[in-house]
Amino acid sequence: MSELNFTDLIEPVVVNQNTALRITVLGGGSFGTAMANTAVRNGCDTMIWIRDPEVAEDINATHINKRYLPDFKLEENLLAVSDLEKAVRDRDIILVAIPSHSFRDVLQQIKPFITSQAVISLTKGIEANTFSFMSDIIREELPEVPYGVLSGPNLAKEIVAGQPAGTVIASESELVRYAVQQALHSALFRVFASDDVHGVELGGALKNIYAVAMGMAAAYNVGENTKSMILTRALAEMSRFAVKLGANPLTFLGLSGVGDLFATCNSPLSRNYQIGYALGKGKTLEQATTELGQTAEGINTIVQVKVRSEELDVYMPITTALYEVIFEGAPPLTIALSLMKNGHRSDVEFVLPHHQV
Repeated sequence: MSELNFTDLIEPVVVNQNTALRITVLGGGSFGTAMANTAVRNGCDTMIWIRDPEVAEDINATHINKRYLPDFKLEENLLAVSDLEKAVRDRDIILVAIPSHSFRDVLQQIKPFITSQAVISLTKGIEANTFSFMSDIIREELPEVPYGVLSGPNLAKEIVAGQPAGTVIASESELVRYAVQQALHSALFRVFASDDVHGVELGGALKNIYAVAMGMAAAYNVGENTKSMILTRALAEMSRFAVKLGANPLTFLGLSGVGDLFATCNSPLSRNYQIGYALGKGKTLEQATTELGQTAEGINTIVQVKVRSEELDVYMPITTALYEVIFEGAPPLTIALSLMKNGHRSDVEFVLPHHQV
């Protein structure tokens, strides 16, 4: 029996093509492709920019992204292009789904073509060495543009398959939030709004750390009690760090916090989970990364957050233990032991702050 496809049960959204939003997604990875496909389904005039002209031509001919989503037929109205100027000029919303290490470079390339477009980051990561979030990079490279970040429990394959999902658009601009909701919100893909840009962004970036930890734990066949403890202490750890950087702790009770953490930590579809699982099975980081064939933002995030948390004096035992296991040769048991220390901390962070030790 085939899996239920919810798109068969719901009428497609019909948008007047004379007023259809012009959406461009920069980056042809799995999530960028999923968001481009979602925008087309929602009636938007949608392009996806892919660096390799041959790959773009192949997607236009076959309507399949063979590298990242080989099992799914994409919407026929999705246009793949390799010309960056064509992709960016005279568009309404630019969704940037570029790995964090290339994010700044791509923004610098599109700067000559930017006029009044809104620029939205889909990237869940932190720039190496600068500890800049993607919203910081947008502000630095494109200081005049309206911007936002999109983050949530959004496994690309499930979205393309038509499984119901939700995400969060965070922006200080109400107009940006509304425009992104118009572009992506549908009966199958709910887009909620927030004005806590750094909180939503931090949730998306930090949860990758704990997905690596959970994948590693799965390789050791840990029990449900242990998984639950990892998840809840991860939520405490990431929100503790985020609040130190000015985020609202309540943001972490939403889709971009606990929602994304749960989805990423419990799914073998998650790249960071897969990396952790491979490491738990005794493979080197290089072997695990090569076999995955995609960017796993969590590894860089572990490095960046460990350094920053020490500078800010934020207690992050799971992150520290992961760093020691991956980069210093510590046994994986180190992660389990890190969870058992300082047992007198409050169960729920920020509720009993005077009990912290």
